[in-house]
Amino acid sequence: MRHEYVVIGAGPCGLAATRELVRSGAHPVLLERAATAGGLASSFRDDGGFVWDQGAHVVFSYHGDFDTLLDDVMAGDVYRHERSSYILYGDRRVPYPFQHNLSALAVDDAVECMVGMIDRPMRTIETYDDWLLVNFGAGVVDRFMRPYHVKVWTVPTTEMSVDWVTHRVATVDWRAVLADLVQGKAAPGWGPNSTFTYPGMGGIGEPFRRLAKRLPDIRYRHRIARIDLGRRTLLLDSGDRLGFDQLITTMPLTKLVDALVECPATIRSAARVLRHNQVLVVGIGATGRVDPSWHWMYFPDPEYPYYRITNMGLFSARNMPEPRDEHVSFLAETALPAGTPWPARDDAVRDTISGLVRSGLLDDPARVVSTYVREVPMAYPIPTLDRTDAVATILEYLERHDVYSRGRFGIWMYEYGNMDHAIKMGTDVARYLLSGEPERIRLPHLHTAEHAAAAY
Repeated sequence: MRHEYVVIGAGPCGLAATRELVRSGAHPVLLERAATAGGLASSFRDDGGFVWDQGAHVVFSYHGDFDTLLDDVMAGDVYRHERSSYILYGDRRVPYPFQHNLSALAVDDAVECMVGMIDRPMRTIETYDDWLLVNFGAGVVDRFMRPYHVKVWTVPTTEMSVDWVTHRVATVDWRAVLADLVQGKAAPGWGPNSTFTYPGMGGIGEPFRRLAKRLPDIRYRHRIARIDLGRRTLLLDSGDRLGFDQLITTMPLTKLVDALVECPATIRSAARVLRHNQVLVVGIGATGRVDPSWHWMYFPDPEYPYYRITNMGLFSARNMPEPRDEHVSFLAETALPAGTPWPARDDAVRDTISGLVRSGLLDDPARVVSTYVREVPMAYPIPTLDRTDAVATILEYLERHDVYSRGRFGIWMYEYGNMDHAIKMGTDVARYLLSGEPERIRLPHLHTAEHAAAAY
């Protein structure tokens, strides 16, 4: 059977695209390989009654589309927070971002970071490592930036580009940093998530579960086996076939290219350029009282296996079982290079609990009452030096065949990898197909004057 619109993937982007098509009177089919909606923004409840996200997710938005959707589906059942986040450096909690808050460091560290920031090297910026040194100096880079980013991205910063850093990494005015250092005060909150929203119940996946229930034709457990662009046909692993006139897909670009029955060698070569990491999520539920002073904490020190711990009970007390005021909930994220064997579950739990005790976040391992482990094989697309050109090559080819790849891994661009970007991409590509309205997020293959004028 042939359909005018088929959407692959019931994550935030695919759901938003389907919602927009349905609102226009179209009849799209939404295919999802999992048993539930949400994609990387799914949440799960463990046997102990703790709710876990697939990594730390908070709601903040550059785009009104996401705010409108959240208000619609959650009907006010949300919490709004003023972010309190830190970097654990030695035994000190340095307010985020590190480079703005040198006053929290020991005197010797603060002086070296400050001198390095003032006396930054002048060099041609070709890699992310160059960019870090030119912007922050060796003191900050050696103590936090380089070790932390290597933990998250799993590749050297010399192999990363700089075309993703806008809105992602806080730059500095060394004069302001020096003034705060002399006065011994913390800098104001930085970034779009300095205030954020979180669902009152069900974790970050709740809005997407609710949205999915409103859509008329979602087909779960439907996995794509092959895509024939010439015949405009999808072959499912069940053996069923679906035809399409227009296809919106949120499949990872690498898997999408692998699924193509035929495509030029240049496209397959471009897909081989793309790299990603994988993340092990470990949840530790325990008895105790939630510490209201921090939402999440970064760990640049290789002594700790994880790069971030999130205080899930502070996001929403309903992330914990009753009695909620007698439980705490920590979510740890450890990044691994793609293809790395996952550690044994018991080892991951033991190492996480050990780190929580060592860092002072958990005073007694005997308080642990529930544990949760989830493997996320594709967590972050890595902005490598040759990524952007490769993505543009693939997207241009696909769109000549009426296939529109969007979403975090659909465009492989971490800088547009937030939930609000995903919602915006899904909504905008649907509007583009319906009416020709230009998409607002600047993707690397959208080079027309019309798109450039309208792009975010």
